[in-house]
Amino acid sequence: MKAPLIQIKNLHVSISTFLPEHLAASASYLEPSTFAPAVPASPASDALTPPALGEYWPGQGGIYGGIRQYQEGLCHVIFATDDLGPYAWSKTNFDLVTSRVDGRENTEALNACDHSNPAVENACNYGADGHCDFYLPSIGELNHAWQFIPDSFAKEAYWSSSQRSAYNAFTMHFVVGTQYDVGKLNELRVRPVRRFLR
Repeated sequence: MKAPLIQIKNLHVSISTFLPEHLAASASYLEPSTFAPAVPASPASDALTPPALGEYWPGQGGIYGGIRQYQEGLCHVIFATDDLGPYAWSKTNFDLVTSRVDGRENTEALNACDHSNPAVENACNYGADGHCDFYLPSIGELNHAWQFIPDSFAKEAYWSSSQRSAYNAFTMHFVVGTQYDVGKLNELRVRPVRRFLR
C-alpha cells in the first residue's frame, strides 16, 4: 500500500530574529533583507564624571561646586573660575519677589523687568567652554559654595540674585560665611554660575 501524497500549494515561513535591546531599538533597515546594526549606546559608566569639589571641570565652564536639588531634579553646579565686577546690583530701587534658592529663576525675572541690573546682566553675558547659560547665583547657591568650595572665592562679599527689599539685596561674605542685605547701589563682586541635570 502506498503512502498518501501530500501537496503543498503555498508555504509561508516566518523567521524571527531576537536582538539585544540596545541593538534592536536603533537598528537600521536599508533594503529588504539588508540589515545594518547601529553602534551600541554607551553604557552608563561612560557618563560625565565630575572632578573633586573645587577643581576645574574641563568642558563645563568652571569649578565644580557639587550637586544641588532644584525643581527639575538633582543638578551639577559649576561656578565660573573668575570673579566679575565690581558691579552695582541695580541702579534703581524696585521691589521684585525673588527666590533664595534658584538664581536662574531670579535672573530670568530680573532680565524681564525694565530696570538696570548690572550684576545680573554681566553674569548673563559670561561664557566659558562654549557655555552661555550662566546666571547670578541665589543666596542659597552662594551659601552652598561657601560650605563646599570656600577657597575658590576671594575673602570678599559677593552679590546674590536674591532681593531683600526695594533697596537691598542679599550678599554672601566669604570671610566667615556671613549673609548681609546691602544697598543695591554698592558695587560688589559677581561670580556667575551654571547648572545641568545629573
